[in-house]
Amino acid sequence: MGRRAVIVVLDGIGAGGAPDAAKFGDEGSNTLSNTARAVGGLKLRHLGALGLGNVVEIEDTPPVASPQAFHGLMQERSAAKATLAGHWEMMGIVLEDPLPTYPNGFPAEMISRFEEETGRKVIGNRPASGTRIIEELGPEHEATGAWIVYTSADSVFQVAAHTEVIPLEELYEACEKAHRMLIGEGRILVERVIARPYHGARGAYERENENRHDYGITPPRETYMDLIEAAGHEVVAVGKIRDIFDGKGITKHLPGKPDDAAKVDAVLQALRDVESGLIFANLVDFDAKYGHRRNPKGMAGNLARFDERVPELLKALAEDDLLAITADHGNDPTYPGTDHTRERVPLLAVRGGEPRNLGVRNGFADLGATVAAWLGVETNGLPGEDFLS
Repeated sequence: MGRRAVIVVLDGIGAGGAPDAAKFGDEGSNTLSNTARAVGGLKLRHLGALGLGNVVEIEDTPPVASPQAFHGLMQERSAAKATLAGHWEMMGIVLEDPLPTYPNGFPAEMISRFEEETGRKVIGNRPASGTRIIEELGPEHEATGAWIVYTSADSVFQVAAHTEVIPLEELYEACEKAHRMLIGEGRILVERVIARPYHGARGAYERENENRHDYGITPPRETYMDLIEAAGHEVVAVGKIRDIFDGKGITKHLPGKPDDAAKVDAVLQALRDVESGLIFANLVDFDAKYGHRRNPKGMAGNLARFDERVPELLKALAEDDLLAITADHGNDPTYPGTDHTRERVPLLAVRGGEPRNLGVRNGFADLGATVAAWLGVETNGLPGEDFLS
């Protein structure tokens, strides 16, 4: 068996301390520290043993004398605090310019074209929490059949529809049209188009996260994933990784539905099946279910559940495997608003020699460079430094 690397991204699990947090309006945000404080302490025994409490203060997860993993923080270079920017930077693409956002909703011409192309009117058209706007506009949507369109602090065009009002296939088709309109005509007007189906009765609407679909931008140049695939390795995407990279540089996709536990199961399955290459997983519930909904108790519970799975992941590793646990941005559930927060992210890496403190890495691309080096793949001039060398 060849070498393998596993990256598990805990979506939105920031560690505070970003030097430019104030520029993003996020001064004082710290997903891990503030979540632990809000729930009266958080015992993350297995992540703590790896060194998580050594890189960020977490009530009830103290620093340990001899961490079992390389441990440090990564500081994002991209001019964004978004999922796409964070993952792309890990794989060697740094976004120097922020993608367009729409704090006052989308321009009238954009909305009228979407209405013309889909044959339905639009309601909403403003930044909003998805769960809130569905509750608010659900009855009007059911009465009129209009799309609920909304955005966030991220560069996203989100389209919500009740599956008994508009069939899932029609929602997907509309989002494909929006994707062509906003991304596919030589201009990048949004980072992602997101189909947001939901069901249920008024007052008890439920989003169908397993049927959510993201339509993103194809990376404009090669990534570490492309290089790893070109070298003859497998690149297995778990969860929304495929959507983030628009399928580029990926040999196999495992959806890992419906929740983060299923995504950990998918990683374990990939470790049983894959002979050499990269297994790249995103655990989205931290962000989608708890961070954006400002639910520290839920966030703490999901961290505790992941912590319990860490021994399984470690046990599944072969001697020549590398496991990295990190995040793509912050999403502090105690912070005002409902958006991502600009934070450094934790980095824990198991294997590769005697564990040591990695300090603060200047850019997420150090992770991609390290994985490429681990797999014996030339970096081809992409940014990042191998932190194991």
